[in-house]
Amino acid sequence: MSLAPRAVLVHRRTEYEELIDRHGTHGQAAFFLSSRGRSIDDVVGRHHRTRQALREVAAAVPLTWRTSQVERADLDRFLFAPEDVVVVVGQDGLVANTAKYLAGQPVVGIDTDPGRNPGVLVRHRCTDTAALLRAAAGGGPTEDLTMVEAVADDTQRLLALNEIYLGSPGHQTARYRLGPDGEEGPGEAQASSGVLVGTGTGATGWLRSLWLERGSTAQLPAPSDRRLLWFVREAWPSPVTGTTRVGGHLDQREGLRLTVESDRIVVFGDGMEADALQLTWGQSVRLGIAATALRLLM
Repeated sequence: MSLAPRAVLVHRRTEYEELIDRHGTHGQAAFFLSSRGRSIDDVVGRHHRTRQALREVAAAVPLTWRTSQVERADLDRFLFAPEDVVVVVGQDGLVANTAKYLAGQPVVGIDTDPGRNPGVLVRHRCTDTAALLRAAAGGGPTEDLTMVEAVADDTQRLLALNEIYLGSPGHQTARYRLGPDGEEGPGEAQASSGVLVGTGTGATGWLRSLWLERGSTAQLPAPSDRRLLWFVREAWPSPVTGTTRVGGHLDQREGLRLTVESDRIVVFGDGMEADALQLTWGQSVRLGIAATALRLLM
């Protein structure tokens, strides 16, 4: 007998909860904000809206289904199952944080604060949850969003929905060699603030910022396009480092290879710095389009 579907509700701690952890009580947190000309009322209001949304979503799960909840900080330790329907309750960025841990499970994005969130990935309201879960279980229409992957030479692998960043773990210069995957030769030696490889979903955020700053003429990909853009941040020319390879695109058949020439380089996706690949001298990593896509319920 096959298992009933499981609804996995993904959420994150609210700003109010973080303030209480830092200051101990509501009164202390309110005093801290008021002493800086701010009111705690807005923070409390957003907290209550988020918690109410989570309760409404949980109540909409069919009685015959199983239910689990996971907080953002615990995603890297949570085991998603093939039969799961993942319900992200919160902001657009939380969908991206979740995507890297999935393997084709359908995702429903619930906006807890309409009007404040852009709603690019959290497209639905709490009141739609029951119908969306039925649609997801019945193979309802999804949009497959392209993801980017990094695969190191020691088989470590990282996925991201928006972008993958490679660079120094601090504010130091990253040193490496960069070139197309499969190219003969070691690639161009570079010293920079790091390399960013992004998708069409990421083209509304950090990737777009670099695209605008660079004045790039490359067309930004759409979220479902099987195409990536990459940029080197602040490449430094010197007698031993070059700046001829500072941006480009990757299609389905192409990859970008980076070989480390410094003590340590970190590779992380979608701002999840705590869940990063750690690479050291001589190691290489390939960046390209992931076989896995995020199945976002339409």
